[in-house]
Amino acid sequence: MITRRSLLLATLGRQRDARRKAIGWLWREQSVDGGWHSRTYGLLRSGQSLTPLVLLALLEADSELPTSRVRKAVDFLRRHIDPHGALGRAQSELPDYPNYATSLAVIALHKLGQCDAKMIEYLLGQQFTEDNGWERDHPVYGAWGMGGDRVHPPHTGHVDLSMTRHVLEALATQLPSDHPCFAKARIFLKRCQNPDGGFFFSTVIDEANKAGHDGRGWRSYGTATVDGILASIAAGAETDSAARWLRTHHQYREVPGFHGEAYARFRAGLRYYYTASSARALRAIGMIPKWREALGATQRPDGSWRNPETLVKEDDPLIATALALRALSA
Repeated sequence: MITRRSLLLATLGRQRDARRKAIGWLWREQSVDGGWHSRTYGLLRSGQSLTPLVLLALLEADSELPTSRVRKAVDFLRRHIDPHGALGRAQSELPDYPNYATSLAVIALHKLGQCDAKMIEYLLGQQFTEDNGWERDHPVYGAWGMGGDRVHPPHTGHVDLSMTRHVLEALATQLPSDHPCFAKARIFLKRCQNPDGGFFFSTVIDEANKAGHDGRGWRSYGTATVDGILASIAAGAETDSAARWLRTHHQYREVPGFHGEAYARFRAGLRYYYTASSARALRAIGMIPKWREALGATQRPDGSWRNPETLVKEDDPLIATALALRALSA
């Protein structure tokens, strides 16, 4: 007789098996230098942004970590942190998402009980504030961009909600909640939020708002909204209206908020980013993420995942697998 308990035990068993296979695959992909390097994208070949992403996924998923392998990964990160505290700038001619890489490294090192004050100083110096010449009424005020050299008016470069969220999550591990950076960030977050409670991606890079414009404003969509929820939690902002949007629109097979064939590739292409981020956002708003079945159906025999849609680099199995593992661990 099949009981509810037996079904639950079977589901948990499949989840453990999926995690075990993913963990094994990721460790097998670690290079002799301690990092993880893309074989798909030249920009990610340096390993500076991929290594903290994969290491963080493994730290969240595995309570019995191979100490020597973790040490090699940490040594890789520390070798690539520049004198200013930034990761991702070891090759000046080809920066590897410095703010994203540095933020993920801060979070991973924090989980290991380690901290580097220079990394926090670097991230604080990257915020679009008066210290860099940006006034409160500018659309990027309070946000973060790709990173590198400090950016001063009038040119913003690429500024978006995902970069801002990851920096805020890193800073929240080290700074008190009343630090001024969080209040300034809340101004940017508010500007990225629509009246329906959902979020869009950027106040200055039109093409980055992947769900398009409805004639009144940029449409809310899934990945931006879960970024907005997680950024708001880190910055101490309210999440009630965004939580209502997510409860209403959340889907398990594709990213919500994209309407029409023109946006079909984004519905599929952001799948694993949405999976990982929404798992944490759903938990935060009191919902139980049920990603196990959807992920189990797409895991490859070797334990990895790969998105066939190439639009946002999730066809790199290192990216897709690290994100899927973070979802399972949530």
